[in-house]
Amino acid sequence: MTRLFNDPSDFPDEARLGLVAAHRDKLMAVPGGVVRSTRSEPGTVAVVIGGGSGHYPTFAGLVGQGLAHGAVMGNLFCSPSAQQVYSVAKAANNGGGVLLTFGNYAGDVLHFGEARERLVAEGIPCEIVTITDDVASAPLNEIDKRRGIAGDLTVFKATAAAAEEGNSLAEVVVVAREANHRTRSFGVAFDGCTLPGASDALFHVPEGKMAIGLGIHGEPGISEADVPSANGLAEMLVARLLDELPEGVTLAGARVVPILNGLGTVKYEELFVVYRRVDELLREAGVRIVEPDVGELVTSLDMAGVSLTLLWLDDEMERLWTAPADAPGYRKGSVRPAEAIDASEVEVVVQGEIPEASQASRELADGVVAALEALAVTVDENAEMLGRIDAVAGDGDHGIGMQRGSKACLEAARQAQSDGAGAETVLRFAGERWADKAGGTSGAIWRVILTSIGEALGDEHPLVAERLAAGVSAASDNVMSFGKAKPGDKTLVDVLVPFSESLSASVASGEGVVAAWKKASERAGEAAEATAELLPKVGRARPLAEKSLGTVDAGATSLALITRCLIPVLKRCG
Repeated sequence: MTRLFNDPSDFPDEARLGLVAAHRDKLMAVPGGVVRSTRSEPGTVAVVIGGGSGHYPTFAGLVGQGLAHGAVMGNLFCSPSAQQVYSVAKAANNGGGVLLTFGNYAGDVLHFGEARERLVAEGIPCEIVTITDDVASAPLNEIDKRRGIAGDLTVFKATAAAAEEGNSLAEVVVVAREANHRTRSFGVAFDGCTLPGASDALFHVPEGKMAIGLGIHGEPGISEADVPSANGLAEMLVARLLDELPEGVTLAGARVVPILNGLGTVKYEELFVVYRRVDELLREAGVRIVEPDVGELVTSLDMAGVSLTLLWLDDEMERLWTAPADAPGYRKGSVRPAEAIDASEVEVVVQGEIPEASQASRELADGVVAALEALAVTVDENAEMLGRIDAVAGDGDHGIGMQRGSKACLEAARQAQSDGAGAETVLRFAGERWADKAGGTSGAIWRVILTSIGEALGDEHPLVAERLAAGVSAASDNVMSFGKAKPGDKTLVDVLVPFSESLSASVASGEGVVAAWKKASERAGEAAEATAELLPKVGRARPLAEKSLGTVDAGATSLALITRCLIPVLKRCG
């Protein structure tokens, strides 16, 4: 388990800053992540990678000459926020546009996508390529739904090498897509990982068994099997990947890069024993092996697991794979020394100013802070239960993520309140901090919820039932538009929509804030219970959908709890 930490909520930031302190010749800390501390060729494409923390050397350890120009670092196993992506991309930009590339997870897709829109709106060309190498996470005919695991490395390496050569953004995008097309991965786990401060692992595998098709965020595998010998494991991994060659690849005479990846606690000697047989099997299949890698490359804290990645080469891909690189967590060949840059040259994104607010809205802001205090207490009291629910088919961190987000949100709200902000600004700052600290799909959704309600309340008005109902209705619409989930998908939306509809109907019929909210909260509780009979259709739980049948959705449950805990606050404010 992860034993060495201070405050668990500070672990990702402290690890990032410690990494920078150990590698100042290569890295510079910026809000939301790291960028190169060396000068890149002006006018070249900046490759910005990222995702949750806990996967070292991915992501921050892969920033350096010949590799990424910047890495966005979310919380543990949580996607970074759009603000963090935007901040790192601005700092990494060399003037030739930005390519954002990352594993295909719902939260990452949402946050990186929103950041791209902001960059493009400012005139910075930006494109996205998601990585979909995990063959266990979806069938071949749904390859766009597959997640990214250790194949992240092959795409990052080839893409960054193409950018280093001076290719245009359009050309670098083509390389990234081709590298992803040519990469396949498959993995197993022998036991789950433990988050700092947690009393137990996110999941366990029965003694003598292994989970097949694991995720790198603590998600359990899609099935279980007896633990084989090292040779048996190699044979299983190779057979599965040779069963699915990328289109255009013929096995006989092909060139391939094998990457045997340890996820945290499988020792290098064990990996070498397995790789010995991997090498034999690939050579027996008639392929030529090019510069393989064996070691910890995309980890999951202390997870006991192994994955095999195969990158199938053509002439261009071989040149890009073998090109030199020098990053804290990955080196290949010899790069030319690069000039160090001064921190003052890097563009740093800062928080906006607090706009003027009316006295009525500042008084409402006091009520908003009280509501967020009640929310944080409720989340804290139910975090363990929410984690257990989430672990049935997900990665088990919903409770921890909600704790991080609600705590950070409350701190931001209190600061904005003390600076004289109105209700809208308090909720906007609170939502942005929630997304920054919690990350993931949940963090993004709560930013949308708080921001939408804040925009309806404004910075000039007292609490009015119609404005509150309009804000919740806007939140419902915006969450569905942003997250692409709809009622029936077994998400928070299954509670947010009926809650909003009930609130709006009660307010339209003339009921006051408290009565309308109470009735809507009761409806939310019923809707949360009803999610037990649904199968997840989006998000990390989708590959393990059948396991969740009979269990309520964690996000839907947390929202229902929150709506109920706010009733006393509304009574005081009303």
